[in-house]
Amino acid sequence: MSHGLTFSASARALTAGVALMVGGLASPAVAEEPTLSEEAFEASKQVYFERCAGCHGVLRKGATGKNLLPEWKKTAADGTVTEGGTLKLGQERLEKIISWGTEGGMNNFSDVMTEEQIRDMATYIMMEPPKPPEMSLEQMMETRKVYVEPEDYPTEPLHGRNWENFFVVIERDVGKVAVVDGDTKEVLAHIPTGYAVHVLKASEHHKLEEPENPGRFWYTMGRDGKMTKIDLWQNPENMLVAEVKIAYDARDVAVSGDGKYVIGGGYWPPHFAIVDAVTMEPKKVVSTRGVNVDGNYVEEARVAAIYTTPNEPTWIVAVKELGQLWQVDYTDIDNLGITKIDSAKFLHDGFFDPTGRYFQIAANASNAMVVVDSKTHKLEAIIDTDALPHPGPGANWVDPNCGPVAGTTHLGVGLVTVWGNDPEGHPDNAWKICYETETDGAGLFIRTHPTSDYIWADQTKHPEPEVQQSVQVISKETGEIVKTIQITEEEGNAAVHFEFNQDGTEVWVSKWNRSTSLEPNGEIVIFDAKTLEEIGRVKGLYAPTGKFNVYNRSNHVT
Repeated sequence: MSHGLTFSASARALTAGVALMVGGLASPAVAEEPTLSEEAFEASKQVYFERCAGCHGVLRKGATGKNLLPEWKKTAADGTVTEGGTLKLGQERLEKIISWGTEGGMNNFSDVMTEEQIRDMATYIMMEPPKPPEMSLEQMMETRKVYVEPEDYPTEPLHGRNWENFFVVIERDVGKVAVVDGDTKEVLAHIPTGYAVHVLKASEHHKLEEPENPGRFWYTMGRDGKMTKIDLWQNPENMLVAEVKIAYDARDVAVSGDGKYVIGGGYWPPHFAIVDAVTMEPKKVVSTRGVNVDGNYVEEARVAAIYTTPNEPTWIVAVKELGQLWQVDYTDIDNLGITKIDSAKFLHDGFFDPTGRYFQIAANASNAMVVVDSKTHKLEAIIDTDALPHPGPGANWVDPNCGPVAGTTHLGVGLVTVWGNDPEGHPDNAWKICYETETDGAGLFIRTHPTSDYIWADQTKHPEPEVQQSVQVISKETGEIVKTIQITEEEGNAAVHFEFNQDGTEVWVSKWNRSTSLEPNGEIVIFDAKTLEEIGRVKGLYAPTGKFNVYNRSNHVT
């Protein structure tokens, strides 16, 4: 069976785990029906890991996506027992779901997987899931590589460019990050990182202790658990300075407010690891397995998101399946102080309010936005929303009626939900829905800038290509859509993710090609932030998705 991308590191790790479980064989020899050849099983396992595990879990017990175990039972509070499973759905039905997606927010995969891959995947998920191995601190240390020694770091930028207006761009399917000069629009580098980088984070301005040169060093987290360190002061060919692997499957990373430590969160194993920000040496690993808000033990309690609190010496770690936010004090990593804050499942992306005190995060499966007070380490509010909120990096602005507000798109419905987030100045509106704006389709990201009159929302989760390929612009003054912009009409492409440049005069939108081509197949389309007219394109990129402006991200500009 052919497949478009070699995901060697994690594939080998997962294969090793399966081999341990079944006496050295890489496929489940005990299974009679359904069955796959060893080659088809391995290929399907790799594709599942790349394309499916993020929503459905490595152990296939479900999260944002449904439970994909062959058979399962669920007992409700009233004693009612519900049974289901992929075996009950059967081969033909599963193939249709994988091919065409669902109205509940699952993408169609007919344009990214071959018919053979879809057929094998339907069979694979009717088989018992393999359990991958654990990862120790010692194993992490063995993966560490240093390309530029810290004592050789330059004391000033070597390239003479305005590095604070650089964009760091995820090139998802080739396992790279591009660095683009926001002034000249030149692609300066394609840096090898982990596979399908989910998020990049830099050192940020911090209230308590200012790190040296905020925004200079960027840390990536690949879905294969590889964390890389990028130095934007280096010449492009030397920007990758170090790397280390902290998990087999991972999503997020954050830098301590003092710039001394980096934390990476694992999907598998379910843990977080603390790494020395200078040397990239792993220092601490903490399991996140535990009892969820329903009182049930969860083995696959994954770290979905990690954020540095702007005003406190802590990180906020979102443990997805537990429905808990862990506020972790990093001032003594040998004796971590961890406050576990119960909220709702399944926690995903979040962002701070403009003061940096209140953290707002989506609890997808609970159809809610959760708010935590980082000063008191307590739950502040839970805001009920429509289906599957997903704000991405989020958006804060001032509404003429409600005062300071924030907003989210939704994975399950075409809607932007807006709520008040200023309990000090506007207590009557705080944590209450101000208004909702219907859009043409479900989306992943919402973004704005303090100097902009508009909010931008994508519609990437809509099943119709024409809607996937357009974005909608909403007036801050009226809450109404003022323009729908068709980013592309090319088959297999979607419009996704927004970022403003340093001064807020430009909006950058990714034209994302969902195929697994290893050729440059994507672009960034640039718009004038006031006129909403296209003013340029950055070409020569590989499936660009998220992009992060150095100044905006290191200065908490949302």
